[in-house]
Amino acid sequence: MKQLGNTLYIASQGTYLAKDGDCLLATREDGGKTRVPLHKVDGVVCFGRISVSPFLLGHCAEVGVTVTWLTEHGRFLARAEGPVSGNVRLRRAQYAVTDDPARCATIVRSIVAGKLANQRHVVLRALRDHGADDGGRLPAAREALEALLRRLRSPAGLAATVDELRGLEGQGANAYFAAFPALLRARDPAFTFEGRVRRPPTDPVNALLSFIYTLTTHDARSALEGVGLDPQVGFLHRERPGRPSLALDLVEEFRAWFADRLVLSLVNRGQLRAADFETAPSGAVTLTDDARKAVLVAYQERKGEEVKHPFTGETVAVGLLWHVQARLLAMHLRGDLDAYPPWLAR
Repeated sequence: MKQLGNTLYIASQGTYLAKDGDCLLATREDGGKTRVPLHKVDGVVCFGRISVSPFLLGHCAEVGVTVTWLTEHGRFLARAEGPVSGNVRLRRAQYAVTDDPARCATIVRSIVAGKLANQRHVVLRALRDHGADDGGRLPAAREALEALLRRLRSPAGLAATVDELRGLEGQGANAYFAAFPALLRARDPAFTFEGRVRRPPTDPVNALLSFIYTLTTHDARSALEGVGLDPQVGFLHRERPGRPSLALDLVEEFRAWFADRLVLSLVNRGQLRAADFETAPSGAVTLTDDARKAVLVAYQERKGEEVKHPFTGETVAVGLLWHVQARLLAMHLRGDLDAYPPWLAR
């Protein structure tokens, strides 16, 4: 079983990363230095103005540590990695399924079922802990999501095309985000939510969602590459140059249960405040440097918690769930599993 390593996030602007023996040496602008043994690191993610020596990049490629660059506010820029892992037969099987509408639809149906079920799990948990909201948005979302799950299990759902399944996924997202304001319990008016806004996010809640989705997509991509799958070629998400479509597929099962719950926890517990966000002249809202570091710490802590996987029966760290799901998907594509079992929260 893969062990949960650490993703090393470098967020202090002006930091220079170099190789120091088998360690990564991070030198900050103020002269402070930190050494991290690379055998304990799965990947390095650099935010903004971070420099990396060519010797460190070469060593990271040799030992299988991926280095990723994001903008200061979390938008993907580039990625450096060593030789691609896995074998050509697995990737050929992946490509063959994407070209077979019926087989592709069976995987998409599992992904959509997992996403809808986990959205319902978040809504049910809120209803259990706090009861129905004044506007009845939570009960309405529960009913809509349960109706969509029934449709997936119906003869029509079992025969649905990929495009039809995408439509059901979109209906579920609309129902879920219509109830999202009822999940936010902070009294600060800065944390109001009127709908999902992506490019760019224009309020603190959307900024948090986008930032954590970016981190989750990075981890999902690494998990897929770890089992030998091509993260660019997905089933639910259409192929697009530079888009990690399969990583986005894998993230769908974890958006509500992992990413959204982390956002709700940070906001509802008062761990973030209005002052932790900045608004650019364009209207884009982003996290401040200190807030970004606080979110990264919370993200890593959440990944270290343990859960029991409902399909494998294994007790694993949350941060390994992407690897478990990638392994199960590879097993299905090889023919070792009749269907792809999505992650279902309990």
